[in-house]
Amino acid sequence: MPVVFSEVMRDVDLFVGVTSVTNDPTWRDTGPQGHLDYWNQWSFGELSENAKTRRQVLERLLPRLAQSSQFSLKDKFLLVKGSLRTYKIHLGSGNILMEPNDQYLCIVADNSAPASRGPQNLFLPFEGDTTLSLILSKALLLANDLKIKDQTIVRQIRS
Repeated sequence: MPVVFSEVMRDVDLFVGVTSVTNDPTWRDTGPQGHLDYWNQWSFGELSENAKTRRQVLERLLPRLAQSSQFSLKDKFLLVKGSLRTYKIHLGSGNILMEPNDQYLCIVADNSAPASRGPQNLFLPFEGDTTLSLILSKALLLANDLKIKDQTIVRQIRS
């Protein structure tokens, strides 16, 4: 019974996390207190227990990657040294700030594209943690920021 309860709670956590307004910095219905403070706290605040575990996985995984010299962990962030900028990916939300002025970089995954679903027979040691997958994909993209072709992303980086 504890396993079933654990799985149900995990599904509830995933549902709440995915549907949260904190996933959308442009959400306009700010209410009486405003949404931006709430969004900033969630996007770049203290790490949850899941995010702390994510950090431990990254500590073991990053040294094994070909671009390992471009990656480092600092506090709540995975730092990625690109050619154009240094990027700080929050380990809790997967949101990105760009140095030197902590400018927000919006990169949204295209979940409708067949490639975004990945091969069905590929096992990842962090299966089920879509945020970790998102963080890694953003880190690998930004490590090669000169090769980014998406003009929406390029404009943000170069502004």
